[in-house]
This record gives sequence, C-alpha cells and structure tokens, in this order.
Amino acid sequence: MVTVRRAGPNDGDVLGEIHAAAWEAAYAPFFATEFAVQGVRSRRTRWHARIARGAETILLAEDDGIPLAVAVFAPSATRPGLAEIHSFYNHPDGWGSGIAASLMTETLRHLRDDGFTRVHLWTLRDTPQSRRFYAKSGFAESGATRTFDFGDGNPLEQVEYERAC
Repeated sequence: MVTVRRAGPNDGDVLGEIHAAAWEAAYAPFFATEFAVQGVRSRRTRWHARIARGAETILLAEDDGIPLAVAVFAPSATRPGLAEIHSFYNHPDGWGSGIAASLMTETLRHLRDDGFTRVHLWTLRDTPQSRRFYAKSGFAESGATRTFDFGDGNPLEQVEYERAC
C-alpha cells in the first residue's frame, strides 16, 4: 500500500538515499566518473539542511513502509502565480511500481489545496524515462529550454514541462 506524507526532520537520510540512487541511475552517465561519484555522495548528505530550511514542501512516498520516492515543490521563482516542482525522484527499486504516479497525484492535490492552478518543472532533454513519466502524468512541453551546469562546467540542456494542477 502506498502512503504519501510530508517529510520530517528525521527523514534526511532516507531522502538522501532515494535522491542518490535515482540520480546515479538516471544522471551519472552524463558525467565523468569522479564527478558522478562525488554527485551521488553529496546527494546523500544534503537533505537534513533542505528540510531544516523549510522553504519548500517535501513529500515522501512509501510502499508498504519502504520509502521510495520524493517530491519537492514551492511557488515558482521565475513564473509568478505558478508552482514549481524542484525535485521528483523515484528510487530505482520503485521504478514501474506505480509509486511515482501516486506521489505525483498527491503532489498535484497539495498544490491545488495551496491555491495553485498551474505547475511547471524542468528535466534533462536526454532523459527519456523521466520525460515519458511527465507526459504520462499530464505534463506537456512548454517550448522553453535552458542549460544547467551541475558544477562540472559542462552545461546540459533542460526542457520545461507544464500542466494544470
């Protein structure tokens, strides 16, 4: 059974593990080995501070008590009136299980409850799995693109997706 709840102060380690495992599977191939290893390591340790800041809503999805997916959202800093999903990660152990779809449904419900009517997000152009998921979740490309540098000096192209909440 899938449950979704707000992440709390004691969830930093589990959020870090979900983020690190998903990022390693989906994004590490875009980077030099040492940078990817460092990226995975840093993603395991940054979540306690992110929770403590409290600037974003962080939802954690569990399947039969096993935490497998995380969503992070807040009002958009660049698109007034819209919400932005800043992070949406599903541990590879949960791929194909439906937990990500359940988390997206709850994320959109939270956004509606917060008064938002539209939401946007950015994802890498060359990640077909995430792009298929967002399209299946009712998102459409907005036509906007940007480059994003993860810190290795090699910017990657991102595409923006948008939908009604």
